[in-house]
Amino acid sequence: MVEEQKRKDQKLAYLHNEIAQLKRMIFGSKSERFKKETDDKQLSIFEDEAVEATSKPQKEEVSYTRKKPEKHKKRGHARPKIAAHIPRHEEQIEPEEDVTGARKIGEEITEVLEYIPGDLYVRKIVRPKYANADGEGVVIGPLPSLPIPHGNAGPGLLAHMHVSKFVDHLPVHRQLKMLKRDGVEIAESTSNDWQNNVAKLLTPLYDKLIAEVLSQDYLMADETPIPVLSKDKPGSTHRGYHWVYFSPETNLVVFDYHHSREQKAPETFLKDFSGALQTDGYIGYNGFTKKQNVVMLACMAHARRYFEHALQDDPDRAGYALEKIKELYLIERQASPPGEKISPDHRKKLRQEKAVPILDELENWMKKEVMQTLPKSNMGKALSYALGLWDRLRRYVDDGRWEIDNNLVENSIRPLALGRKNYMFAGSHRGAERAAMFYSFFGSCQKLGINPYTWLKDVLDRIPEHKANKLHELLPHNWINTKA
Repeated sequence: MVEEQKRKDQKLAYLHNEIAQLKRMIFGSKSERFKKETDDKQLSIFEDEAVEATSKPQKEEVSYTRKKPEKHKKRGHARPKIAAHIPRHEEQIEPEEDVTGARKIGEEITEVLEYIPGDLYVRKIVRPKYANADGEGVVIGPLPSLPIPHGNAGPGLLAHMHVSKFVDHLPVHRQLKMLKRDGVEIAESTSNDWQNNVAKLLTPLYDKLIAEVLSQDYLMADETPIPVLSKDKPGSTHRGYHWVYFSPETNLVVFDYHHSREQKAPETFLKDFSGALQTDGYIGYNGFTKKQNVVMLACMAHARRYFEHALQDDPDRAGYALEKIKELYLIERQASPPGEKISPDHRKKLRQEKAVPILDELENWMKKEVMQTLPKSNMGKALSYALGLWDRLRRYVDDGRWEIDNNLVENSIRPLALGRKNYMFAGSHRGAERAAMFYSFFGSCQKLGINPYTWLKDVLDRIPEHKANKLHELLPHNWINTKA
């Protein structure tokens, strides 16, 4: 009878948690920020003084003199300066009056930011042909290399279309409509051929990017779904996955498409990898725990999320765990101040001194509390998740180069999530593979603070004649804009 009642209580708690979670998804805030309720209520560090101050409300009169502003004199907002690097098209407006014999004493300058949509132009390449004086043969200048041989699309247009799609999330069919409004009509089949040719041209560079990332000894990994049209599922989409790998050392990111979320996807891609691998708790990465040349790290942000979900049902215990994790992140701010470069040895030393005692305290507390918590409750799930990955979660303190979470790789996935909302699906598995390549290039540019259009236009201009053994020079972290 007792066991049956216990099972019913567990089921009831589970259902309550499910309902609370659904309500939060529909009506609740998406923010996971934790703030102790007592933070804003604390008035004084001396309790007696605080009680006395609040128990005897006092009144006081406040008076001041204010200068009355002058009538008809309004203060305007300061107009922001327009960036100096933007080209200026100067125009002069002379007075309507006759200024013959007048002496110029100065000038008033007004700058207005303007925009010309779709500044298209035709690059007309003229190559004169000459017959040799001896009548033997004809001489003509060489045609510059183009990204698409015998094509009429220049590197600037191709770069613009790819950046618009994969960075600005503008589907190709909308781009073609915009070009049509400017009097340029391009068939969809033609634009598809352009994309295929550009992808073929950049594939060797993509292989170089993969090799560069896999040569690092510390990577973050995550995965995200992408709907794909497939002949195997007519009338619906196949659920494929982009597996994402990020190198914090080089700020390079690689997207690798696989038709599923199965374990062999990361195992195949990382078969020759050796070093530290940081992931969430997904079981697809568990195979790496058996590899001697791979050290597994977990993500504290994921563990924190579980406790944050339990906050409504179990505010005391969830609040305690969140407060401890908050202390760990405050230490990380000290270890990595914004705008300052701190050595890995300094970060490790600071973590060992300040973070390790907090981690020990949190671990002991969780081991005690898990025995008194229903496994199916939100708190039970939070404790089970954290304890199950605890060795990986606390391992970041052993090396100053390692991060406390893998938020950096999750940030790399956001452009893909935005893109899914605009073009909804990939047209084929091959299309999803091409998308992975461009997300890799543009994601790396974003991490490195490089204008993706400038990079791609320059690469498309140079790569047809670039030596294969120097292809690595065009990767975003090695790239130097020769036309800057």
